[in-house]
Amino acid sequence: MERIMGLDVGDKTIGVAISDPLLITAQSLQTIKRENYKKDIDTLIDIINKYNIKKIVVGIPKNMNNTIGPQGEKVLNFVEKLKNKVNLDIVLEDERLTTVQAEKLLIKSDVKRKNRKKIIDKVAATYILQSYLDRMRR
Repeated sequence: MERIMGLDVGDKTIGVAISDPLLITAQSLQTIKRENYKKDIDTLIDIINKYNIKKIVVGIPKNMNNTIGPQGEKVLNFVEKLKNKVNLDIVLEDERLTTVQAEKLLIKSDVKRKNRKKIIDKVAATYILQSYLDRMRR
């Protein structure tokens, strides 16, 4: 069964989510602590192989006026390096407000602040992937 992987790429961590085999729901998988491009991408390649990933959806942080700022440039740079290592379709998904949505969900779920920091990225990755999956089904 093929799946889609969602990524929330930050300076310190990469949140990872994967779809179910039917491509209906996104589930958070893990948060990768960033070390360097090679190790980060090798970790992603392990996940790609383990879960038979056929496509990657990467959240691209845009400014509210739809322009790409410094953080967006860093994500695009990461995506370029990833494209050089994996032969998969990589889709950019607007991620404005996903971290805000993730934070609200975790607060509502009564997750303590220090624990929220540990899981916010993989929850944001889940939102990024879920919005992509929902749009694909429409």
